[in-house]
Parts: sequence; C-alpha cells; structure tokens
Amino acid sequence: MLETSARLLRLLSLLQTPRRWSGTELAERLSVTTRTVRNDVERLRALGYPVHATFGTDGGYRLAAGAILPPLLLEDDEAVAIAIRLRTATPSVAGIEESSSRALAKLEQVLPTRLRNRINALQNYSVAVSAGADANQVAASTLSEIAAACRDKQRLRFDYRSHDAVESRREAEPYRLVNWGRRWYLVGWDIQREDWRTYRVDRMALRLPHGPRFLARPLPDVDIGTYVMRGIGSAVWRHRATIIVHLPADVVLERLPPAVGPVEVIDSNRCQVRTGSDNLEQLAVWFGLLGADFEVIEPPELIAHLDLLADRYRRAAGGA
Repeated sequence: MLETSARLLRLLSLLQTPRRWSGTELAERLSVTTRTVRNDVERLRALGYPVHATFGTDGGYRLAAGAILPPLLLEDDEAVAIAIRLRTATPSVAGIEESSSRALAKLEQVLPTRLRNRINALQNYSVAVSAGADANQVAASTLSEIAAACRDKQRLRFDYRSHDAVESRREAEPYRLVNWGRRWYLVGWDIQREDWRTYRVDRMALRLPHGPRFLARPLPDVDIGTYVMRGIGSAVWRHRATIIVHLPADVVLERLPPAVGPVEVIDSNRCQVRTGSDNLEQLAVWFGLLGADFEVIEPPELIAHLDLLADRYRRAAGGA
C-alpha cells in the first residue's frame, strides 16, 4: 500500500485526467478502501485542490479546472510523450519550434533524473531530417482563431488566394481544421458558392469582426481527413488516370494511400481506380507495387510511359 503522501500524489494524478472517477474505481487503483478515498479527497480539498463530487449512477470525483489549480502532475510515460511531441513540433506553424524548445527546457528542469536521462537519450540518438524552410507557415494565432470559430459556429470572412494566384473575398462556415504534412486546411461551407470547399490556411487573411453564427450542417464525409486528401489531390493533379486492377477492391484500398482516389468494385476479383498524380513515374510505381496485373484505360501518356519502363526493365534483366 502506498504511504499517505505518495497516495495523495497518485490520487491527484488520476483526478487530473479528463473523466469522472467513481469511489470504487479510485479505491481499486490505489489499493485502499472507499472510505480512505473519501478521506484523501478531503485532504486534497484542505490543500486547495478543487475536487468536485457528484452522486448517483453517473456520479464520481473530478478535479475542476481554473486559474487557482495547483501545479500539473504527470505520469512517467505522459512526461516522455509530451517531450517527444515538443521535439517533433511541426514547422508548418510559425514560431512553433522556438516555443516548443522553451517549453521543453522548462519541462526538463522539473523532471526527475531518470526521465531527463531518457529524454536526453532520445535527443542524442535520433536524427531529424529537415524538409527545408517553409515559406507558407501559419501563425498559431490564426489557427486558434479559426478553431474558435469552428467551436462557436461563427462565420469567417477572409481574403483568399487560390493556387493560380487569383485573389477573392470569401465568407464561409468553418467546420474542421486538417493538418496534412506541412499544410493546414480548413473545411467549410462557402456561402457564395453554396457548396463545401477546402481552403489552405496559409492563403487565408482573416477579416474581423467575424460573421454571424450559423446552424451546423452534416459534414460532407465521416472521415474528414480522407475527404480533404482526396479533394486536394484531385484539384492539383497534372495527370488523371483510370486503371483496372486485377485485385479485390478491399485489397487495393489497403495497399494504396487514401489520397489516391475512389476505388470502384467491378467484380470479386477486379476493381477500377480513378486517380491522378503530378508525374507519371509515381503512378507507375504505385500500381507496379500492387503485385497484380492492371490495365490502363487512360491517359495514353501513362501507357507510353509503362512501355518505356518495360523496355528498360527488360534490358536490365539481360533481355534483347
């Protein structure tokens, strides 16, 4: 059984999670009786921790949030997880690397030696490959402003620059922010176009004040991440292709990335994929790695490129 002081710290750590704990659950976690749990809760309250209790079938204990909340307690694995996330902060948000470094330095100062050694080992024995400077970073304040508008169901007004550098004034109902690679995207209902649109956040210049509140619509897809990936790809593809693959559709869906495009069932052993890419080489590699026969319906440029690759591989294998 834990000593009283250690048990109180463990109880406080459990109560800081975003859920409600029953007295029985806490007693099992701490290997004590429910009466001891009640006494420990009173000790925490006496120390200034705002522990709230509710009764009934859905009742239990939880720690209230607020400005007077005492310092945060972290489990070992939670502290390490936070440190890893801080070290690998995405460079697509302006200033995030510097802010993450400052936060990590503060975290490491209060960590016990055993955890600080684990985190330092991660730093010393891992290598981050830079993708180069991102000229299209997004300000953290812009992301938080858009997220707040999504939460509050408030229209956004903004100037927008399309991929072909056309400037326009937009008004949209914001629904979800999606981070894909080094880019942030907003999924919203465009008021003028009366349709769903995906906007690149680094091309948005918010105009204040925001517009009126709105009633939420059903999202255009259950999997909003896949919806964005497919939409982005189809909007910028240089080459579009239709390909029949001699594999069941569910197998192809597992092997190809979601952004490739829709996969339609032909029969139990074949499916049709409508996809595209900026270059023919990528399409040839994707479908060549499936390990099955496939037929290119379009474009003719892909067929010609596959002929070129076939001759190259034949020569590499010692053929005529």
